[in-house]
Amino acid sequence: MNENKILIVEDDKDIISLIDFHLKSEGYKVLTASNGEDGWLLAKEEKPDLILLDWMLPILSGIDVLNRLKKNKNTQSIPVIFVSAKGEESDKIQGLNKGADDYIVKPFSPKELIARVKANLRRGKLLPDEKIIFSDIEIDLVSKRVKRRNSIIHLGPTEFKLLLYLSKNQGRVFSRDQLLDSVWGNDIYVEQRTVDVHIRRLRKALNKGDLPNVIRTVRSEGYSIEDPEKASF
Repeated sequence: MNENKILIVEDDKDIISLIDFHLKSEGYKVLTASNGEDGWLLAKEEKPDLILLDWMLPILSGIDVLNRLKKNKNTQSIPVIFVSAKGEESDKIQGLNKGADDYIVKPFSPKELIARVKANLRRGKLLPDEKIIFSDIEIDLVSKRVKRRNSIIHLGPTEFKLLLYLSKNQGRVFSRDQLLDSVWGNDIYVEQRTVDVHIRRLRKALNKGDLPNVIRTVRSEGYSIEDPEKASF
């Protein structure tokens, strides 16, 4: 029996039952909420390891719940997967831009959902006992805190993993497919555009206050991280 606790925020009882059954079959502890307000309160109280969040919810929408999660220091690092009937590309991009770590469109395959849950949980389990210092950035691998010039940089779990992976391979250019395999995992399907969304979020967080850009975009190739004092972008 694993110790991971997953919160389902969904107003469709049949979907709750379906997800609940498959998660418990994998040994997860499951919490449920049938509206956005209850989901938000449960997330604060229980601090689940992952949240499966519907978009169209009573009282508070999924987007409103996500905004609250990402603004609260106690919940901002919890991985969130949208599970929604809103399947347009613009909806997916909006969800990811707002801070979701993944997006699954209804109707979905339970096997795919479980695979994505496992992949997102796996990304949050890195607990080495050291720090990485790169340029003016410090990455604490135990607390998962990032500082730049001694100021805390708030990152979601996916942005943290991206920064960590790039920092361990400074100067090397990675294609979107390579980043998907290394950061997201090669056992699930994620669109290449997802990489661009999370890179933009990471770059925005790191460059607050007009700090020098450390993430380099190589046209038609991918991304790398480089010390701005040693490289011209």
